[in-house]
Amino acid sequence: MEDAPREARRREREKRVISQMVCIFCAGNHDASARTETAFCGEQLCPACKELDEYAVERTQRCRKMGAKTSCEECGNHCYAPQMRERIRAVMRYAGPRMITRHPVAAVRHLLGK
Repeated sequence: MEDAPREARRREREKRVISQMVCIFCAGNHDASARTETAFCGEQLCPACKELDEYAVERTQRCRKMGAKTSCEECGNHCYAPQMRERIRAVMRYAGPRMITRHPVAAVRHLLGK
């Protein structure tokens, strides 16, 4: 089933935000010379983070509750495998506070759930 226009915009925005967060994490934790891949958001990252980026973007694309959900943590349907959930939590803990300086508009929109 295809998304309504509003839901489709939100889904694309969510995919871009999670990808930006993975890139912030990668830039802060991995050597610049290792960042040979391109993320969904267009920034550079290492192969390990590229794997996580692809997984997170795919999970966001497949989310069945995009129109009604507030956050993945509050969702009753956990899409992420346990190992990947731990990896994305580490990314969010690191990148969340840094989003406001790197991508302020995206950070505020994400926090407001718009």
